[in-house]
Amino acid sequence: MSFDADTLDAWLAHLEQLHPSAIDMGLERVARVRDRMQLQPAFPVIIVGGTNGKGSTCAMLSAAYRAAGYKVGTYTSPHLLHYNERVAINLVPASDAAIVASLRAVEQARAGESLTYFEFGTLAAMHQFIQAGVDVAVLEVGLGGRLDAVNVFEPDVAAVVSVDIDHQAFLGDNREAIGREKAGIFRPGKPAFCADSQPPQALLDHAAQIKADLQLIGRDFGYTNETTQWRWRGRQGQKPGLPFPALRGAYQLANASLVIAILDALHDRVPVGVGDIKRGLVEVELAGRYQVLPGRPSIVLDVAHNPHAAAALAQNLLNQGFFPTTHAVFAALADKDIAGVIGLLKERIDVWHVVDLDVPRAASAQQIAELIAASGSSARIHIYPTVADAFKAARSVAGENDRIAAFGCFKVVADMLALKPR
Repeated sequence: MSFDADTLDAWLAHLEQLHPSAIDMGLERVARVRDRMQLQPAFPVIIVGGTNGKGSTCAMLSAAYRAAGYKVGTYTSPHLLHYNERVAINLVPASDAAIVASLRAVEQARAGESLTYFEFGTLAAMHQFIQAGVDVAVLEVGLGGRLDAVNVFEPDVAAVVSVDIDHQAFLGDNREAIGREKAGIFRPGKPAFCADSQPPQALLDHAAQIKADLQLIGRDFGYTNETTQWRWRGRQGQKPGLPFPALRGAYQLANASLVIAILDALHDRVPVGVGDIKRGLVEVELAGRYQVLPGRPSIVLDVAHNPHAAAALAQNLLNQGFFPTTHAVFAALADKDIAGVIGLLKERIDVWHVVDLDVPRAASAQQIAELIAASGSSARIHIYPTVADAFKAARSVAGENDRIAAFGCFKVVADMLALKPR
């Protein structure tokens, strides 16, 4: 007997206990349910993978397509505050009722097939996009690429934003192994992109082996920063006079360059003009990616949770200017390279407010405090039971010219957004 419920919360609780493990790499089970549901999108599908930068790239792609007047479906993960954030049409999160209808369709088709939370949600998202008649779909890889549930759909364009060390238990402990997993979203004869300036040889080899049309940043497309604007170059020529993306951080120019290259690759099917690209870059929004809240003290939210992202955050904090004292509200999952993250950020942080997150896989605040001390940092360290407690303490001692940077796992940023600190 299949499950049924009227509320999204009940469905999500069902999904959480449906499969024996939260992550179960493989496409066979998902493909069988996909075929039963006859999920065969007639619209172009873009799959975006990478260690970091996936969310920003998906957000800019979707903003450009929306500016051009297309109905765009965007599937991303994880969410910050509400599951609905994962499934958006025209940048608007789906309603509870729409998500429930699609989850119900998956439940009816799976015929007892065991699916993980992410697999179930991925099939439901595509069902919703097909039902809504979107013009183009942007799908973000959840983990890896080759065996990720989104890869059960055939991409017209696939892109790997960056490759670095993360999720070693599933993807391997070096860039070559991880690069090969991420390259698994490439398809023979189809446009494939990599915006990592030093792509792993395994990624290059796989693309060549399957004869994907691989385009690399710096070789086939790229950008020139011209101080007040920037210029894109690619196979189809140049696009000068572009505005900087509304998303902060110097690395966003590489992401934006990738976005324009993808838009160009699909120009014959869903053309987007330069004016719409400019509008998309200016209007794009994405919570938790070097998000600076207005007011004083300066409050920065960032989901940096691995060394690659921490290096970018450290550079952004440096570029932001001088602040007498920078407070960190920080927590992390135990399976992350916490010491690596701390090592890259210790020169930017004066006071650490470390949180004992009450979530599975979280590292204890005591463990994190010991790693900070072992890093050679002379910063003060305080421990709190919740993000709210940590932020309250940081806010009580921070001067108006100081800075509070809340970062680490998505839960830290989600809890900060829930507090509505401004």
